[in-house]
Amino acid sequence: MTQNRTHTCGELRMEHVGQTVTLAGFLENVREVGQNFAFLVLRDFYGTTQVVIETEDMMNVVNPLNKESTIRVTGVVRERDSKNPKLPTGDIEVVPTEIKVLGRCRHNELPFQINRSREADETARLKYRYLDLRNPAVKQNIILRSNVVAALRASMIDHGFMEITTPILTASSPEGARDYLVPSRKHPGKFYALPQAPQQFKQLLMASGFDKYFQIAPCFRDEDARGDRSPGEFYQLDMEMAFADQEDVFAVLEDVLPPIFAKYGTYNVASSAPFQRIPYLEAMEKYGTDKPDLRIDLTVQDATEVLAGCGFGPFEGNTVKAVPVTNFTATRKQIDKLCADVEVQSGQKAYWFRLDEKGEIVGGIAKFVQPIKDAVIAALNLQPNTFVGLTAGKKLAAQKTAGVLLKQVAALAPEHFDKERYEFCWIVDFPMYEMGEESGELEFCHNPFSMPNGGLEILKQAAAGQVDPLTITAFQYDLVCNGVELSSGAVRNHDPEIMIEAFQLVRLGEDDVKAKFPAMYNAFTYGAPPHAGIAPGVDRMVMLLAGEDSIREIIPFPMNKNAQDLMMGAPSFVEPKQLDELNIVCTKKEEETAE
Repeated sequence: MTQNRTHTCGELRMEHVGQTVTLAGFLENVREVGQNFAFLVLRDFYGTTQVVIETEDMMNVVNPLNKESTIRVTGVVRERDSKNPKLPTGDIEVVPTEIKVLGRCRHNELPFQINRSREADETARLKYRYLDLRNPAVKQNIILRSNVVAALRASMIDHGFMEITTPILTASSPEGARDYLVPSRKHPGKFYALPQAPQQFKQLLMASGFDKYFQIAPCFRDEDARGDRSPGEFYQLDMEMAFADQEDVFAVLEDVLPPIFAKYGTYNVASSAPFQRIPYLEAMEKYGTDKPDLRIDLTVQDATEVLAGCGFGPFEGNTVKAVPVTNFTATRKQIDKLCADVEVQSGQKAYWFRLDEKGEIVGGIAKFVQPIKDAVIAALNLQPNTFVGLTAGKKLAAQKTAGVLLKQVAALAPEHFDKERYEFCWIVDFPMYEMGEESGELEFCHNPFSMPNGGLEILKQAAAGQVDPLTITAFQYDLVCNGVELSSGAVRNHDPEIMIEAFQLVRLGEDDVKAKFPAMYNAFTYGAPPHAGIAPGVDRMVMLLAGEDSIREIIPFPMNKNAQDLMMGAPSFVEPKQLDELNIVCTKKEEETAE
């Protein structure tokens, strides 16, 4: 192995009995059971081995040591009297002839117990991440991540893709999130930007004549954290194909991902090709979200016609959505909490009633439903012993609230939720445009570089007022797994004329396009091939495979929710001299607070 060890702490077995070996690792624990007699647990990356201290000399070496000191143990392997079948090394132990201290832990108390670090406060875990990562359960997620990345890379190469790295320092461009800016020392007043994604570069590679590109790409976005989104940076399996359409992209990922999910996932069942394709409008209507969890067999039904006039105030003049659930056994207390949780998550109220075993309407808003019981039962095709959750509001609000309600209900209805599997689907036919919530004007809905369904002709009709631009769909698609959006992708708009027409609808002319995207626009004027791509998020993928709820659990050195690296102390103030070199003056500083 190395000069410090002959074997690892997870390697020794009965066949090694009688051999003299050298191990090195962290002193996990020492348990004294008598004078000059103790059991020591030695841990390294590969596992643990029991070391038995039986002499005064060895005890004198061990006694002064704090837990987590690194030591080297040379000794003889022997069979254990009391074997531990739960450990791979549980049949043997090592009797040391020499113990050497390699790195002394100088702290009598640790911030947390290493093997129980996941129970510690997250702030402590992130500040002492190097200790947190010593926990085998935490380390396992990082090992999983490494294995998954290696498998993704190998599979993409097997599919004929070439790995090409793209620049980290680039130009700022409007891609939907805030850029991280890097000041230029040589060009005062100018800034580089860290790439939100390699979007333009990979399209330029297609224009350059490369056929199939991929990389495990770092992306940088100044966004707030979520459970499934890390602030600052993340990684994605970025890919692009020339002379390709939507189905070509689908075929690649449908071949690459299922074997990896089946091999490395917490669940060993994953969707096989072809994945279900669901148009965006259908997904919103049927599931109340464009990220449906197909492990849940519940769907949203429209109840506007039958319930909008029932006399219940919140329903009047609004869209009403229903989520019927058969054999729903939740208590009134659980239902009240469910409705409260829906309101917290969606900002909209949820309502309910039951059709009991006798066919009577009870609970919730029953008094408004009872007079039209037969019509409601027929419209929603209700069976006895069915719970019906309800939402109301403008169409999109009612849909989204119903989507939240559906997930909350499923958590209380195990027979409708087959959790132990990975269910993929494609969400397709996204709207090309939407009305901006803040601007109140037409904006791109998804990706400004996407090809509209209908090409140049549909855009010209929209410009002439013959077609509502909000009805234009694009060759844009999302890959969703278990209710988590893994990726967005699109068939790209590679024609400068179509590109200009698309941007004119959002009040940007040809000069704006040339100014904002000069390289891509100019490259396309030299004749670019049709191309399409996608970029599944590696972090989210590994999070799903590991069965974790927080994305920080699968990142080696994550930031906290406030985009701070507590271990390294980033972001931090810099010296005035550094700012002077960059021609930068700070007009406002965050107040420093004592810890």
